[in-house]
Amino acid sequence: MNATTQVVAPAAEAESVASKSPALNAKQIIAAVVFSLLAAYLAMIVPSIQIAWVTGVLVLTVYLFAFEVVGVDVAAASVMVLLGLSSLLAPIMGLDQGLVDTNHIFDGFSSNAVMSIIAVMIIGAGLDKTGIMSKVASFILKIGGTTERRIIPIISGTVGIISSFMQNVGAAALFLPVVGRISARSGLPMSRLLMPMGFTAILGGTVTMVGSSPLILLNDLILTSNKALPVEHQMEAWGLFSVTPIGLALVATGIIYFVIAGRFVLPKTVKSEKGKSSDPMKYFKEVYNIDFALYEIVVPDNSKLIGQKLDDVETKYRIRIIANKMSGQSSQVGPGTLARDTELKSGMVLGVVAAPGHLEYFVEKYGLIKRDSLRTFIDVLSSAKAGIAEVVIPPGSSLIGKSARDVWMRKTYGLALVALHRDGKTLREGDDIRNMPLHAGDTIVVHTTWVALDRLTSDRNFVVVTTEYPHEEKLRPEKLKWAGLFFSIALGLVLFSDLRLSIALLTGAMGMILAGVLKIEEAYDAVSWKTVFLLASLIPLGLAVETSGTAKWIAEQVLYVVGDAPIWVIQASVAVLATFFTLVMSNVGATVLLVPLAVNIAIGVGANPAVFALTVAIATSNSFLIPTHQVNALIMGPGGYRVPDFMKAGGIMTILFLVVMMLMMGLVF
Repeated sequence: MNATTQVVAPAAEAESVASKSPALNAKQIIAAVVFSLLAAYLAMIVPSIQIAWVTGVLVLTVYLFAFEVVGVDVAAASVMVLLGLSSLLAPIMGLDQGLVDTNHIFDGFSSNAVMSIIAVMIIGAGLDKTGIMSKVASFILKIGGTTERRIIPIISGTVGIISSFMQNVGAAALFLPVVGRISARSGLPMSRLLMPMGFTAILGGTVTMVGSSPLILLNDLILTSNKALPVEHQMEAWGLFSVTPIGLALVATGIIYFVIAGRFVLPKTVKSEKGKSSDPMKYFKEVYNIDFALYEIVVPDNSKLIGQKLDDVETKYRIRIIANKMSGQSSQVGPGTLARDTELKSGMVLGVVAAPGHLEYFVEKYGLIKRDSLRTFIDVLSSAKAGIAEVVIPPGSSLIGKSARDVWMRKTYGLALVALHRDGKTLREGDDIRNMPLHAGDTIVVHTTWVALDRLTSDRNFVVVTTEYPHEEKLRPEKLKWAGLFFSIALGLVLFSDLRLSIALLTGAMGMILAGVLKIEEAYDAVSWKTVFLLASLIPLGLAVETSGTAKWIAEQVLYVVGDAPIWVIQASVAVLATFFTLVMSNVGATVLLVPLAVNIAIGVGANPAVFALTVAIATSNSFLIPTHQVNALIMGPGGYRVPDFMKAGGIMTILFLVVMMLMMGLVF
């Protein structure tokens, strides 16, 4: 038997989705017919055969993503292969050449964006290896507790601020391990935390002119456009904080959105769907029929409990005290800390394992304060750090014939005895189990830290039955200075140099590897290769859309339709167009393509061309519908998300983004 219940990893769920049978269901078949008809119609109205084929591939990509015929990474790679095969099939397709030059089909794997993502994943893993991310997680839990409505604003607000001054994917990657630890310690699934964090990281890129690549690029595009414009239409470059009011409003909108609507739009946890739980108490209850739970109580100043010994109250009230803490002191938990003769004092916080009825009586008897959730011990007693375990006393153990009290089991081994299983019977606290001499073959059920349990695996006095528990990581806190140094170097190069983003970040990543913060094998493991293949495989599609003239044709058609509308309608159309393009091509490519068009349209209708250009640069951050944005691709695996999850939560976010952006731009400019 195993005392710990298995936890289904979100990433594993994502892999299972990706590996589903390719057989189409009725919904997918109907959608395939509709999308085929759409592609056929577009092929008839476009101006060239090349644009017709690119449009067809674009429609196919949207279909594969939206209806999950295969995993998104498989879909992206398949599209890349199709674009490559177009060079061979060009004569049959009526083309002079392939849709993408085969010499550039794999450029995505060496692209600035993909290499940057690899680098930030390694940097994040390096910082996590020093233990600093664990401390950040503990601090957030201390402030926010364990509820979504409190934790989401703290995480999202922090990431939003960070992404204002560094690339949003870097901010998201940096906080991935933090969110992972918060999830493990609070019991909140990753799927409920990562999407708010990721979306806010994207939104944070709109707070300053250095927060995202389009905004960084915008002033250069404006200066280039000025060369072809008459004096009266010359545009001034935007200042660093020109967009700050708009960006802050967008970040606030994202946070409020998930706080209010998160329970409706965020996906359910994989764990609950599978009927499995990370709570070790559940297994304890099911197997041994003992309804115990973990509680945190506080001893007030006037309590009659003050001055009593631990052992006296445990035996009398059938509870086990597994941790205690006085203000200004460290938590007492694990081997060598908590002894049965410990005196209870005023203001002491106690971690207690007990049946609800026994605990309520104990609390009422002594006027104690029972907390609704773990606060003081959220770190040390979380399911990631401690829980219920089963240990067998083997023949030949030196403990045979001795009781738990004789060997001071809790203090010596860090094992708080809560049940003893012998001859098919389970004896509990209150049955005098701590005074019973141990027999060979006894199964003792204990509450312990995983660190203490790990040590027992090499102790011949015990046979540890529970094997599936979170093993303590081998952290390298002594490498914190090196990690901090190379992270600072990378950040400095990003902010204060013209060095390419990928090179700047790889400088920090390689520095951490060379300094021993991470081993090279750990660096490889830190990279989400699914994310890499997803993004790298989509880059050729963006290239085809741009070089074939498809993007320009779509933009011209849309703007032709709204050409006679009010200025705000035309501006909104430009924003919608930028939103669409950023879903199917790089945000930089969308910005480069649309800014000149937006400037010329603004001049034609008598609007401010600089504002129209800024509209494009901001709207290219409105990328929430599908996981093509770097940040969305990054969180997809760890969060166990599917494309419909992004469409559900991201659809509303997309609309909110457009509304808030247009309102704020109207107010500010």
